[in-house]
This record gives sequence, C-alpha cells and structure tokens, in this order.
Amino acid sequence: MIERYITYLQDIRRYSPRTVSLYREALSGFADWAGASGEADGGLIGQLIPSRIREYEGHLIDTGLKPRTVHLHMSALSGFCRYLVKEGQLASNPVKTVKRPKMEKRLPEYITEGALEGYLEESEHAESADELSVLLSSDPQGKLARELYNRRLRRLIVSLLYGTGIRRAELIALQRQSVDEGRQTLRVRGKGDKMREIPLIPSLIQEISLYLQTVRFMVGEMPASAPLLVTEKGTPLYPVFVDRAVKAELQGRSGITGRKSPHVLRHSLATALLNEGADLNAIKEMLGHSSLAATQVYTHNSVERLRQQYMNAHPRAKNEESHD
Repeated sequence: MIERYITYLQDIRRYSPRTVSLYREALSGFADWAGASGEADGGLIGQLIPSRIREYEGHLIDTGLKPRTVHLHMSALSGFCRYLVKEGQLASNPVKTVKRPKMEKRLPEYITEGALEGYLEESEHAESADELSVLLSSDPQGKLARELYNRRLRRLIVSLLYGTGIRRAELIALQRQSVDEGRQTLRVRGKGDKMREIPLIPSLIQEISLYLQTVRFMVGEMPASAPLLVTEKGTPLYPVFVDRAVKAELQGRSGITGRKSPHVLRHSLATALLNEGADLNAIKEMLGHSSLAATQVYTHNSVERLRQQYMNAHPRAKNEESHD
C-alpha cells in the first residue's frame, strides 16, 4: 500500500525524487514502529488512528528528532492518509487531530541583491569568453576547453536559479524547448505537474544562447526535447552536481556568506523582488507556490530589513543605543 502511494507521488503528483525518498522513509518508519511492516494492508490501516499516531509522534520526539523533522514525518503520514481517504480505505484523516510540536520559525536565508550582482559582474567573462569558442572549435575535448565549458555551465546554473527562482528539480528537468526566445519566457514544470511561464530578461536569454553554442561544439546537435543543461559528456545534470556548482561559484565571493544552495538563490530572488515592490501574488505565481501563505514568509525578511534600517537611521533609536 505504501508503495502504491509512492508510485502515485512519482507518476501522478510528480514529486521530486528527494521528496519521494523522504516520504518513503517516513512511512516505512511508521510501519516498522507500529509492527505493521510486511503485514496485509488491513494491519497498517488499523494502526492509522489518532492515539497510535500521537504515540508515534512522542516516540519520534523521544528519539531526539528536531521539531522540523517530526513535522516532516507527520506531513508524510497526513499525505498518505489523505490518499487512503480518497481511495475509500479511511473515513477521515486521523493526523489532522494530532497536535504537532512547536517549531521555531526561521527566516528564509538569502543573499543580498548587491552581493549577487557583484558575483555576476565578476564572472561575466565566463559567460562571454571568446577564447572558449576558439578552443571548442579547435580542440573541444581539451582540458582547458572542458574547464571553460564547466565554468560557463556553473555560471548559467546560478544565473537561472537566481534569475527565475526555480527549484533545483525544476532546473534539472528543463528542456531546450522550455526556452521561448521570441516570447522571452521559460516554461517550467513544477510540483503537481503544473506548468507555469516565467519571464526571462534579455541578458539571461543571451547567456542561454551562448551556452547552447558551446554544447554543440562539445557534444553535437541535440533535439528540442533534450535537457537544457548537460555535463561536458552530454548527460543530464543531477542534484549533487547542481549543489556543487552553486557552492563552487559562490564560495569566497565578496558579501556572500552563510549557506550557498539552489534554494537560497530562490529565496534571494523572492526577497529582492519583494524589496523592490513586486506584488506578492505575482511572486507567488513566479515561484509556483500553491498558496499565498508559502510566499508570505518572505515578507518577514523585508520587515527585518526595515527594522535594521530603522534602528540605524532613526535619531531616537540611535540616541537610545548610545545611552545603553
């Protein structure tokens, strides 16, 4: 039954491989704890009652899991129960009646607009280096040509993540035909197999075009349905490759501290757009959020930024600090 649900998440809901893996692990953990692993479906369903789920939540807390991780386990169970209700196996979702542990609210980490613009200016040569075209036309498999190709690929990964706010899985799933140069848009397949269009600025379109020229030299012509971003050998990217590319590009850059990940770049764009006065609903559509509540978390970053500016600039705030 769990595997049927996992297949549903993969094939129908189109969840990312990482999310599917986390859900499978969480549900298997519950089944093992409840003693229903390997039993008939009825054995597992019999354990899906509020009292047992409450006990399981207590077990997770007692093992030392952080509240955020416990919430993940409960979310996996809740999704599974909603599926069983839909399938007529349960009358209602028992997880809804179980109170979850309090979770410390964390502001989304982000990199400032100035720091990222500084990085893009510093790395601009990787995007438009003339020597790369010369090397690729004469010795496409040479060591230097491969290094320059990977440098251009890494920069484009960062440019796309920050320029569009797409998720890592969405980036990997992009196809060459996802880019519409005429309309200056990017078609993205997001969570739940939902399609959305994101506007592309001219400089990003040009960067994509230059990158595709290098791909032709490295691996030859590829069909429109081929991945937009590929390794030097023409194979699709994978999650760890993207994570490493982002870290390699941003490590040691002026003004860039803290975590350096695809999701931080997504947060960075959302925060920058909000600070520039973009409509919250427009940001929601661009990021592919299913509800406005998911987007509103970025307003906390803006409020915190305003508070810092207030404390630094307001005469009374400065006077009070001097009296401390």
